[in-house]
Amino acid sequence: MQDMQSENAVIELNRAHLWQIALFSLNNTSTNLYLAMMGYVSYYANGIAGLSVVVISFILTGMRIFDGVTDPVIGYVIDKTNGRFGKFRPFMISGYVLLAGSSLVLFFTTHLVPAFFRIPYFIAVYSVFIIGYTFQTAVVKSGQSVITNDVKQRPMITFFDSTFIMLAHGLTAFYVSVYLIRKYGNFNSRALFEEFVITVVVLSGICTALAVIGIWGKDNSRYFQLDKEKKNNIHFRDYWQIMKHNKPIRMLVIAAASNKFASMVYSNSTVLVMLFGILMNNYPLAGIIGVGIPNLGIIYLGIRYAKKVGQKKAMVVSTWFAIAFQVVMMYMMLFTDLTKVSLAEINGITIAFLLVFALLNGVKSITNNIVVPMIADCTDYEY
Repeated sequence: MQDMQSENAVIELNRAHLWQIALFSLNNTSTNLYLAMMGYVSYYANGIAGLSVVVISFILTGMRIFDGVTDPVIGYVIDKTNGRFGKFRPFMISGYVLLAGSSLVLFFTTHLVPAFFRIPYFIAVYSVFIIGYTFQTAVVKSGQSVITNDVKQRPMITFFDSTFIMLAHGLTAFYVSVYLIRKYGNFNSRALFEEFVITVVVLSGICTALAVIGIWGKDNSRYFQLDKEKKNNIHFRDYWQIMKHNKPIRMLVIAAASNKFASMVYSNSTVLVMLFGILMNNYPLAGIIGVGIPNLGIIYLGIRYAKKVGQKKAMVVSTWFAIAFQVVMMYMMLFTDLTKVSLAEINGITIAFLLVFALLNGVKSITNNIVVPMIADCTDYEY
């Protein structure tokens, strides 16, 4: 009984400095920079590499399924890892190397490959990209459990994740719509994608390096192996037992998957082009308002609410708000003239659109990113 109390005391005292939480959150930012960039890969594949829109759509959909298959495999390997460089840092660095290498190869060489070989070449290189992406994103989820398990600190993970990811996607949209498109004219420019991928590789490298520093002090067995006398004899069947007997984590998987699907559709570059470029006839506006600084206030209020009522309720309430604001947005697209939305001439439609857009993106950021510390809560429950 005394040993059990001693173990519980270690768990309860595992708190982190705010800078550790903030820096480690940049690991998620690093992968989201690549995710934002790959939102434009269909323009490269079709306009420059000569792959049909239908073919590239099937490939990208299939790769998302492949991503789902690699997740438990990489998670299993992480569970078995505990070397001199820790459990998580090797996967963060390896993931970045795979992401950077495959991205550079994809955008610099696919169009140079003989036409009959381009599809299998694209699939092979993109598969390496998915493996690297899984390396880093698996650490996003599992690494949170060792950073802190203080229920008052955990919502701060959501705050930093939401803030950094919003900036990553917002600044990427700004960079493309305001800078790259103006510089190169359209998406049919190889130079545009070459400059794009180099920029992302550099920025994500900085984020990964800072994230490694953030988790450095926690990446040892003191924080992820409760019984120091036993090895982690983990098998794939253990995952099934957890899913079978732990209803909360089953519900979280369903909620997180549906939210992720909605988020990927919402933030897809094609959707942004249709909304801002076609319906509004003002594509640069996507980059200008995509940074979403006002959203930070909404995210902050959401984190305060999560600290008060718990992360589960905060996620449910935020999701209902997201649905409501999306309905309002759909109404505006159907029944108002969005071409009148302009920052140069502020009018009623502009104010209404910006307000709904900010509220929608704010609550959407909460629902997407609060999943990560909730997974860490489920880890604590299993311990």
